[in-house]
Amino acid sequence: MPKIPGAALAATGLIGGYGVARWTKKRPLGGVVLAAAGTLAAREWNARAGAPTAAALTGAYLAGFAGSHPLAKKVGAWPSVLGVAGAVALASWALADRRG
Repeated sequence: MPKIPGAALAATGLIGGYGVARWTKKRPLGGVVLAAAGTLAAREWNARAGAPTAAALTGAYLAGFAGSHPLAKKVGAWPSVLGVAGAVALASWALADRRG
């Protein structure tokens, strides 16, 4: 089974989590998507780049989620989510995905 890059998993979690929460009007369901994709991404980061890098990227993932909320008040919800998802995906590619 081919491995899915952590960047794709992280972006899917951030974008998909927000989308699910918004369209279903059930924030906990969006949280499930966010957590599931984040867990898979962390496993991939650990396998590709080791525990310290996986911990740093997991921190970036969580910071992106948290930071998207105040950013959304300035630029709008979708631009905020897409921006942080892109930033986390870029960090994932730079630190882990391009190695594997």
